[in-house]
Amino acid sequence: MNDIAHLGHVELYTDRFEDSLDFFTRVYGLTVSAQDGDSAYLRAFDDYEFHTLKLTRHHTTGVGHIGYRASSEDALLRRVAAIEASGYITHGWVKGDLGHGRAYQFEDPFGHLFEIYWETNRYAAPEAETPALKNIAQRYHGRGCCPRRLDHVNLLSHDVSAFRDFMETCLGSRVTEMIQLDNGRIGGCWFTVNNKSYDLACTEEQGGGQGRFHHVTYATDQREDILRAADIFLENGVHIETGPHKHAIQGTFFLYVWEPAGNRVELANAGARLILAPDWEPVVWTEAERRKGQAWGLKTIETFHTHGTPPVFKK
Repeated sequence: MNDIAHLGHVELYTDRFEDSLDFFTRVYGLTVSAQDGDSAYLRAFDDYEFHTLKLTRHHTTGVGHIGYRASSEDALLRRVAAIEASGYITHGWVKGDLGHGRAYQFEDPFGHLFEIYWETNRYAAPEAETPALKNIAQRYHGRGCCPRRLDHVNLLSHDVSAFRDFMETCLGSRVTEMIQLDNGRIGGCWFTVNNKSYDLACTEEQGGGQGRFHHVTYATDQREDILRAADIFLENGVHIETGPHKHAIQGTFFLYVWEPAGNRVELANAGARLILAPDWEPVVWTEAERRKGQAWGLKTIETFHTHGTPPVFKK
């Protein structure tokens, strides 16, 4: 715990690059920091790093990799030693991309690619994006939904217990909330590496895929931002999957949409709660409690359990 500072960025694959880029910039409201070959590096206005979303042209959809920033160079090397001793698949050191220095890459048991790094490129706003206040990295531009910062990512796996072992061993994460199914399996876990209540979630794969992506979430300041976003999505022909509504688990006010290539994207107001108690015990939700639906009774729709990317084509 504390060797890893925070979730740094998520790489998302798209087979409709121009349409996805238009969605994330004009509609969703992220800013392009740079483009390099087949990738665009995107950020929300209060992200301090160069990018928090790397959008990459690909033959399919889903997640390319998940990047976490270490809390120091020594912490990075401690984590690398723990990962190499763990027996999980490793890819070793890579040069890094436009957003950060060298990174160490490794896989969870289901094929999701992770990397950890220390050296980062902080965003330097050009004149048109210079903020009035010196304590934020970029001005509030008000374009599209205009989220404030990256909040979390959700991945799918066939064995959430095995994924939990991976997160605790490799990243030093702790579980803040979880779902305990009647059959004994864990249906979902919410993880943190700092005092946010979660920065990554893993839920059980029910669509027949392997190593798939569920969603990425950016945080807004208030619920009204989510309601305004719903109208923006409606006017731009974006598929609204579910919400606006309030989650029971973690308590966020949410709205889920599918960007043009089919990747699920969420907006959530204020993001995760803070967990300040050093002796926090995971909140455990039963299957019966989850059948009640979300906080105010909205039932979880079927696609939320089965839709992930890349899609599964059944014979």
